[in-house]
Amino acid sequence: MTHLLHRAIHAPLPIAAGGKGIELFDSDGKAYIDASGGAAVSCLGHGHPDVIRALHAQLDTMAYAHTGFFTTDIAERLADRLIEDAPAGLDRVYLVSGGSEAVEAALKMARQYFVEKGESRRRHVIARRQSYHGNTLGALATGGNEWRRSQFKPLLIETHHIDPCYAYRFQSEGESDAAYAARAAQELEDKILELGSDEVIAFVAETVVGATIGAAPAVADYFKRIRAICDKYGVLLILDEVMCGMGRTGTLHACEQDGISPDLMTIAKGLGGGYQPVGAVLLSGAIFDAFSKGSGFFQHGHTYMGHPMAAAAGLAVQEILKRDGLLANVTDMGHHLETRLGERFGSHDNVGDIRGRGLFQAIELVRDRTTKSPFDPALKLNARIKREAMARGLMVYPMGGTIDGKIGDHVLMAPPFIVCKQDIDQIVERLGDAVDAAIASME
Repeated sequence: MTHLLHRAIHAPLPIAAGGKGIELFDSDGKAYIDASGGAAVSCLGHGHPDVIRALHAQLDTMAYAHTGFFTTDIAERLADRLIEDAPAGLDRVYLVSGGSEAVEAALKMARQYFVEKGESRRRHVIARRQSYHGNTLGALATGGNEWRRSQFKPLLIETHHIDPCYAYRFQSEGESDAAYAARAAQELEDKILELGSDEVIAFVAETVVGATIGAAPAVADYFKRIRAICDKYGVLLILDEVMCGMGRTGTLHACEQDGISPDLMTIAKGLGGGYQPVGAVLLSGAIFDAFSKGSGFFQHGHTYMGHPMAAAAGLAVQEILKRDGLLANVTDMGHHLETRLGERFGSHDNVGDIRGRGLFQAIELVRDRTTKSPFDPALKLNARIKREAMARGLMVYPMGGTIDGKIGDHVLMAPPFIVCKQDIDQIVERLGDAVDAAIASME
């Protein structure tokens, strides 16, 4: 008997009773390697003593002060650190409690920016199909996953979507990466012109697509082309790095590897490593100046924004990442993970693609490698893999609807940044056994 409304009502869950390093433990004492960081959250693993110490110190000082009355030293210090390490042009930080809140705030910032500038005709938001930007109504409307959107469509604002840069499915045979990048980016310019170049607010994209497609990076100069198109028409570029950012791909911000800076960036998950609920919007100096010289405020807010405990967790996590040189380990262990996945699944009859960056990797499952045909979604392969992995003491992030929100299966991996080679070897071995067992169970 439970009084909690769980995500899946009829799926009993083990009780998490503790965690240390890369493992979580249930109430029966069973250990699970957290190879997905929950949902790409636990970048430092569990029970990190330095984060716990920082939280104790902040709690002893002050737990909460409303941002309508006070700022706090800890929030100011976190903002300073984030801007010190931010992509060029990002100048201010808006602290919230998670990724969905961050995306919601970024959308409002984008709209208010144009209102302050006297361009109130701008109202359209463009994003990509098979994207995920959160579960608040504005974020859900922006996201392009039809399974998540369908039953709530009557409540969602109108948004517009183009295809993602998803090479495994959408790059034509014989088409070069450069040609595909140009073709995929051109969809944005075509959509802007279709809607009216003076009526589009922003283009929103995950730098590396996370939950819905599974660690899918763009190819070639796709994002440089996207940046140029946004600049050409005065459209704001909002990069959603809630899942792929804050070191997950080997650089603090995934867009560093694409050679661009956005106008607005959303971060969360790895920002606080799961030690407190925290997220943020990083905004450009131009957007801040429009607010500052215009109405003098941003017309938005939440009770717990800038929470001192959340800020303390975020600052501690970021300081540890830098102090311990963990981004280098993400790169090194990311290469090892990619190699081991290739060895285990490169010739697997039912794995069509292995992709990702750093410690953000995925495999896409197929019924037939030659045709890339997916499994029947009624078989629920992704759920079978999750169940088999948990039975083997492994947490990964399998998802269905990879191709269009209805069909396709993938497994996402996002292990903590503290993993070593032996940990990676165990993760891949257990995942291989889980995938094989799940497929065998359908025969």
